[in-house]
Amino acid sequence: TMSIGVLTQYIDSPFYGEAIRGIEEVLASEGYTALFASGQGNRELELERLSMLMERNIDGLIVLSSTLADRELESLAKTLPVVLTGRSTLNQRLTSIGFDNLGGGALALGHLADLGHEKIAVIDGPNDPDSALRMEGIRTECVSRNINLDQARVEIGDFNELGGYRAMGRLLEKRINFSAVIALNDQMAYGAMLALSEASLRIPEDVSLVGFDDLPHSAYTVPPLTTVSQPVNRIGAMAASAVLAISAGFEQATDQSVAASLIVRKSTAELR
Repeated sequence: TMSIGVLTQYIDSPFYGEAIRGIEEVLASEGYTALFASGQGNRELELERLSMLMERNIDGLIVLSSTLADRELESLAKTLPVVLTGRSTLNQRLTSIGFDNLGGGALALGHLADLGHEKIAVIDGPNDPDSALRMEGIRTECVSRNINLDQARVEIGDFNELGGYRAMGRLLEKRINFSAVIALNDQMAYGAMLALSEASLRIPEDVSLVGFDDLPHSAYTVPPLTTVSQPVNRIGAMAASAVLAISAGFEQATDQSVAASLIVRKSTAELR
């Protein structure tokens, strides 16, 4: 059918939008069409949308950060090329393209520590593997730097702007000291920026702020956001290339990982 199914979470998300753009570019260059379906992070809806894609006789499937288990997707991979992104898998029958979230968390904490910050707050994400690995990287780096990450300085967001705004508000309401904040994705960092501005706190003069993902808008915030780069557009392109290669009979490495890097802009500064 010259079509590849793409099961994503939120089509309107700037994060997933970048992955979708990378997928479309590769598929279009090979004459394929992408059929997108959004599961919205809901297991039952994902299964329904997956069934819908299968009914269209797709030639392959790309799954972006699904809630479905490896074993559920493995049954599909027996008859259809399947590539996962957003998580690693030890399942030898599934090809996955992951990201070094652990290393990314360590980079964010290390950058702030190098600038002299020790009282660091974190806006954590929802209960998912990405958040867990980023927090693990932060905590591990704290131990190596002899920094105490006080649980009172950790608030939970939901990976969107409003969640970051509210989490930052709760941190400020506690009236505990912190000189820097790590938001576990850029969208929450945008919300945190607004909350800090409303509290008459300047970035980075009063509070340094680090995001995670390096979304396109992050270079144009005020000030431009320091962030851990997750090249999601490239990850999408890699997933598209992998699913086409499997379709053509080429074997792929079962677990590929993209390294994290830090993009330093103007939202972080040395502690005064």
